[in-house]
Amino acid sequence: MKVKRDIEVLIIEDDLRIAEIQKRFLEQIEGFQTVGIAASYHEAKNFIELLQPDLLLLDMYFPDMNGLDLLKEAKQQPKQMDVIMITAAKEIQSVQEAISIGVFDYIIKPVVFERFKKSLQRYQEFHSRLVELEKENMYVTQQQVDKLLRKEIEGGGSNKPYLPKGIDPLTLDKVIEVLEKVRPGLTAELVAKELGVSRTTARRYLEHLVSEEKIDADLSYGTVGRPERVYIVRV
Repeated sequence: MKVKRDIEVLIIEDDLRIAEIQKRFLEQIEGFQTVGIAASYHEAKNFIELLQPDLLLLDMYFPDMNGLDLLKEAKQQPKQMDVIMITAAKEIQSVQEAISIGVFDYIIKPVVFERFKKSLQRYQEFHSRLVELEKENMYVTQQQVDKLLRKEIEGGGSNKPYLPKGIDPLTLDKVIEVLEKVRPGLTAELVAKELGVSRTTARRYLEHLVSEEKIDADLSYGTVGRPERVYIVRV
């Protein structure tokens, strides 16, 4: 069995006291390894090119550079590197630019360990999903893309799936219950009658479930000889 390797992290921070705190924070979170600490542009550039880490913890302000410029350079590297900005910069322009370039997260100093830990654990989940998808598929589903983009609501110790506008979770559960009772499958019209909703509403929920790969849809001929979509819960 192949051992899962730690996520390699490069800390880019000119205040060595703060850099050491971040390093100690990382040591308390399983699955991460600090591969270096860079205190200047020259050091950061050399470490990035030499070590090719998975994740950068990047400050905004340095005597010899702006962290956003290094962020742009990192995104041009052959290897995909993700970045979490950890900075005292609170200007909305800086936040917007960092987000537009592609930071995974933006943490404002002083850093609280629980906020730091939450960010790193979210990144760990993202990184693991990405590695698994790269191994299994060349193409992804919409559901997999949504998960990668973190379109999940956190809370209560569990993740609730992201639902598009017009899809109510309780109604969605009722649609699944109706389908599970009839294994041969049901049309949108029959589901609508069971739920007491319009055929259009039933079809919207059914097509959402198809897009999430929770049910299948096959063409069948109805009572009047016209082809109809029959929806079946995946076994």
